[in-house]
Amino acid sequence: MYKQLILLTALFSSLVCFAQSTISGTVSDQNGNPVIGANIYLDGYYDGASSDDQGNFSFETTETGTQTLVVSMLSYETYMQAGDISYLKDLKIELREAINQLSGVTLTAGTFEAGDNSKVSVLKPLDIVTTAGAAGDFVGALQTLPGTSTVSEDGRLFVRGGQAGETQVFIDGLRVFQPFNATANNIPTRGRFSPFLFKGITFSTGGYSAEYGQALSSVLLLNTTDEPDQEKTDISVLSVGAGLGRTEIWDNKSLSVNAQYINLAPYQWIIPNEQGARWNKPYESISGEAVYRSITDKGIFKFYTGFNQANLDLDQEDINFEDFVNFRLKNSNLYANTSYKYFFDKEWTVSAGASISSDRNDIGFEANDINANETAGHLKVKVKKGFSSRFQLNFGAEHFITDYQENFVAPDGFSFDTGFQDNLSSAFAEGDIFFSNKFAMKLGVRGEYSSFLADYNVAPRVSLAYKSSENGQFSLAYGDFYQNPLGESLKFDQSLDFEKTSHYILNYQYLSNGKTFRAEAYYKDYDALVKFDTEMPQFNSEFNNLGGGYASGIDIFWRDNKSIKNLDYWASYSYLNTERDYRDFQERATPNFAPTHSLSLVTKYWVDDWRSQIGVSYNYGSGRPYDNPNKPEFLAEKTKPFNSLNVNWAYLISQQKILFFSVSNITDFKNVNGYQYANTPNVDGIFDRRAIRPTADAFFVVGFFWTISDDKSSNQLDNL
Repeated sequence: MYKQLILLTALFSSLVCFAQSTISGTVSDQNGNPVIGANIYLDGYYDGASSDDQGNFSFETTETGTQTLVVSMLSYETYMQAGDISYLKDLKIELREAINQLSGVTLTAGTFEAGDNSKVSVLKPLDIVTTAGAAGDFVGALQTLPGTSTVSEDGRLFVRGGQAGETQVFIDGLRVFQPFNATANNIPTRGRFSPFLFKGITFSTGGYSAEYGQALSSVLLLNTTDEPDQEKTDISVLSVGAGLGRTEIWDNKSLSVNAQYINLAPYQWIIPNEQGARWNKPYESISGEAVYRSITDKGIFKFYTGFNQANLDLDQEDINFEDFVNFRLKNSNLYANTSYKYFFDKEWTVSAGASISSDRNDIGFEANDINANETAGHLKVKVKKGFSSRFQLNFGAEHFITDYQENFVAPDGFSFDTGFQDNLSSAFAEGDIFFSNKFAMKLGVRGEYSSFLADYNVAPRVSLAYKSSENGQFSLAYGDFYQNPLGESLKFDQSLDFEKTSHYILNYQYLSNGKTFRAEAYYKDYDALVKFDTEMPQFNSEFNNLGGGYASGIDIFWRDNKSIKNLDYWASYSYLNTERDYRDFQERATPNFAPTHSLSLVTKYWVDDWRSQIGVSYNYGSGRPYDNPNKPEFLAEKTKPFNSLNVNWAYLISQQKILFFSVSNITDFKNVNGYQYANTPNVDGIFDRRAIRPTADAFFVVGFFWTISDDKSSNQLDNL
């Protein structure tokens, strides 16, 4: 019996030894280097080992059949291989680098972001409203970034040689059709929206995503705040008006509203030194905005609306008239959008939204009356799928509706109606591909069809990014961009086609410890620009798409908010070389809104002893071209350079009360925006001219701001 037990034990031991299998191999990275300390094991079992200093591993197991081998290592993607145990020998395993969304490469060519949570941010939301000279207007702050040109008599965004109508604005991904207040000729406009309702701003100066279209030069993306931090009331009293804002929160729902009244009559009465204009009724407006939000476990719903009513009446100097010319304007604008985003399982996200706007202008020019009405809408749906950390796909469709009608009535009873209606449908798809933490690509395409133009376009776009060091990276971008001709031409001619640009961009960006450096070179090729044979588009003009041109340049940006305590500053420089043949141009030339050199310096300094934030900014633009009919060359002469030194001062009376003072162009530079020449020569055969100058060389604002909140510490310093 004893001998039998010994025999059975020996037989059992031999069977166990016979059932054991050896799993072995080598673990390396994509460059062939050994990976040391990788964890290798059979899924669901304790059998495993770690790789040695040569990347080798080996362990034994009693498991049989088909099993899954798992190899894991920090900073690498987990490797899994299924197979019969007998085949898991002498394996050559190559681990792929894991994609780190925080420190990996980003696609930044042509894009500036302003947001507290953006890792490529060059501005913060508060920068939009604390920049001296911007007077709380987001466009004024964006004009301190490279790639923009200051056109002080207009006030809109002119980007990289493109006219203002080539930039489009979106709120929460939905088009804003009239983002700027209506104004008179040579009187600068302002944006309609309050910056403090937005959590971040993305300003793309070129090469932007295939998700957006109908913009030859750039897009400005405004995203409203998802969730306010607390309930509060903001009160402002200004030398030019007053404002009131309130935020309410109910569990996962919130509502923010604000209203503002502006009246420049008191200011004009105190400082009546207007140049080239006499105000019969200074600019007056009332406006308001509201954002409602509702957040669930997997979704967020937003509703945004804004309205503005404004009017003015002034007499303006005109060299072709003995007396001043009267101009009257009443504008009424209403905009609303709603958006919903839902997060499904398995990395699916669906976003849907719609926007609608109504813009009405009653214009009086001497005894002539013009009524212009635009009603427009935007429907959009977008789907996003994250297949892995290496590949994300965005695709969607959208539809734009535009109905523009204009009626002209002359004093003799002559009447003329113009207008157009367009339905523009588009679809887009775009993929983000991360090959490694150092190399990524964005590949997209957009297609559009316009019922009014009875034509379609297809626009490919691609961006590449390479991380050259821990803090620096290079980016490349190419894309085609299409846009319908402006309404000033479409209302008279229905045979026009899309206008087009192609963008080529090379970018370098460095981010480290509060310091940001960006340098970007670009080239834009314009094609099919609209031309006409009269000074301005009119009913008897001959139109065509035979225009073209180019814009090239270099943009440089530097920001530092760490080197000197309490000091934050940035500097930007742009070099622009551009020519185009469009509108009524006689030949290809540099347009009058495109200075060759632009420079901005912005500083903000907090003084503890004074309980004050002091801001200073300086803007420079080299002379802009103008056409002198006394010379044979076209657009060959230039104005003197533009200069503006601006200062603001915010003083904390108490933690929640602020006294604010701002002066633009404090040194009273006598800037000239251009020249107007007489239509006919004088007796000596010379065309007389007058300088087109700002109606006021300097402008100041005094304000009192009071915040009432639960924490009794919040204030509006970030909004000044």
